[in-house]
Amino acid sequence: MSARRPLSKLGFLHIVPFTRDDPARGLQEALRLFEYGEELGLDGGWIRTRHVQYGVPSAAVFLAAAAQRTRRLELGTAVIPTVYESPLRLAEDLGLADLLSDGRLQPGLSVGPAKHSDQVAENILGPGWREEDISYGRLERILGFIRGVQVDETEREIGLGGAVEMSSDRVEPHSEGLASRIWYGGGSLRSAEWAGRTGLKLLVSNICSADGFTEFELAQRAQIDRFREHHPAGERAVVSKGHVILPTDNATAQQREKFEAYVEARTPRTRYAEGARTLIARDIIGSTEEIVERIRQDLGFQGADEILIELPFQFDDADVRHIVREFAENIGPALGWSPASQSQAVK
Repeated sequence: MSARRPLSKLGFLHIVPFTRDDPARGLQEALRLFEYGEELGLDGGWIRTRHVQYGVPSAAVFLAAAAQRTRRLELGTAVIPTVYESPLRLAEDLGLADLLSDGRLQPGLSVGPAKHSDQVAENILGPGWREEDISYGRLERILGFIRGVQVDETEREIGLGGAVEMSSDRVEPHSEGLASRIWYGGGSLRSAEWAGRTGLKLLVSNICSADGFTEFELAQRAQIDRFREHHPAGERAVVSKGHVILPTDNATAQQREKFEAYVEARTPRTRYAEGARTLIARDIIGSTEEIVERIRQDLGFQGADEILIELPFQFDDADVRHIVREFAENIGPALGWSPASQSQAVK
């Protein structure tokens, strides 16, 4: 187990919530939050992906819009569940969004079964959904398309109703460098090892597989170490850790009450039950001093290069702006992080 790593980047992770009757309002609020995060000097703005819910289903579309409202901010996804995606179309969309953002996309991907009930999954994915490839092989196909693997022998002319168009020998548009910015959302020793062997970056969160451990921190740190053990870059392989962290300094009395109630309601799920297959970390709440001390003592944070502040789903715009501002102005600097310059370009 290596020593605590310096914090290189700081960003936020947002679900981009909206209402059934006025989805545009939530989307526009989120785009303004991305602008605000860049103004504060944060390194990245990330979104979750949701299907048949009140959250963004198409990360590439939203982040392409965010790219037009920002100049420097990295734009990430944590994560896109590939079971819902066509490998071809996802590779095309990510390539296009990356070019529109001038190479700022940070796509996080995952594999696994659909999260909906069997009936809902059949309704949205079709009757053959159970036969869909949900293995690492599906993600490897996507990676191949993004890397520019050959899908035809050569470029060729295609005649269409008297007109002539050119067909490429690879999936287009191709964005050079995008493949080096792919993350895998892992939470087990097996997934961490696969991500390492595949040469990806690793995203970890506040939920992980027990893998024989009874303490969350030990399980997560073992996964981070396993990832680097099998990565071609070794100790230079990059890990980002997401966590719900609620700063109470400079919060209103109403916000502090809301934050405390939120953490209290979620704490029972973090208690270990004998034989549990999944471990969940407690949310972090407190003053700048308390939060910094907690992060410094956490084995997962010690092994991570970057921190993603997970913004709670139920909080309003004023709440999430308070959280990202406290991190940018107080908590991040106390951890040794420095805000990015507005003139600094991200490549």
